[in-house]
Amino acid sequence: MTTQRETLDPKTLEMLVCPLTKTRLTLSKDGTELFSAAAKLAFPIRRGVPMLSLEEARPYDPGQAERPPRLTS
Repeated sequence: MTTQRETLDPKTLEMLVCPLTKTRLTLSKDGTELFSAAAKLAFPIRRGVPMLSLEEARPYDPGQAERPPRLTS
């Protein structure tokens, strides 16, 4: 269950970038990961905190997985 404290603020999400490519990240539908299409990596979100280290990332293939939704303002 996600509480208000564990959700990311949309304005904060707009400021986050991939640590490898410095490109925009997109939030997964379930809010548990941030995707970098340029780097083909998915970064986990734990307790509302994005884990933006390359050690925490997992491979992500935008062509194989469901396309991540775009952030809206």
